[in-house]
Amino acid sequence: MASASATFGDILVAAVQGDFPPADGATTVVPQPSPRDAGVMSFTAHSVVFTDEDPDWVRATVAAVGCDPLAATMNPAFLTAFGQRTGRAVDTIDLVTVASALPGPPDPALGLRELDDPGHPRVARALKRRDDVRVWTSGAGGVVVLGRGVAGRWEVSVEVDESARHRGLGRALASAARHLAPEGAPVWAQQAPGNSRSVRAFQAAGFRPVGAEALFSAR
Repeated sequence: MASASATFGDILVAAVQGDFPPADGATTVVPQPSPRDAGVMSFTAHSVVFTDEDPDWVRATVAAVGCDPLAATMNPAFLTAFGQRTGRAVDTIDLVTVASALPGPPDPALGLRELDDPGHPRVARALKRRDDVRVWTSGAGGVVVLGRGVAGRWEVSVEVDESARHRGLGRALASAARHLAPEGAPVWAQQAPGNSRSVRAFQAAGFRPVGAEALFSAR
């Protein structure tokens, strides 16, 4: 499911349903879902570049990387060229995971309390990357941030206080996000592959790996 007429949102919806782009080694180029969001998402043996740049430039630059075609769109040479071409910056390559929403409220033992302060540093930081941001603090020592990110998908991030680590709180907060999301909505989360604690916590909370993603933000 990666036809020339597909949008990036279409591709994400299909991936949630287990319908991934064909493992044919190709690169699909689709328009940016919004002026804010541009980047690359790599699936099994297929990449999707979402950008408003010329698709011919994307394909020519990928071909010029000179490495394994299956890895070319995530190669530093291509990411650097993409950033220079668009005037954008990339932070990291993330593992992208997804889980379904769960019914009912989150575990009351977490003591979640929603912040109603748009000027709070955690809210302000999240608003740079997401819309409709909501933030909850946990009496157990953590934070859950939920908002609409790339292509309008619901995205969650969690933070655990240093003093509360090694107790399973990260997994509990990630699971809580599935209860906090709108009913029926898939919940997406990105983890840096090297952050093994975060990767394990989200997978233990039922988040399934989908692909890898490099997001480019305006400088």
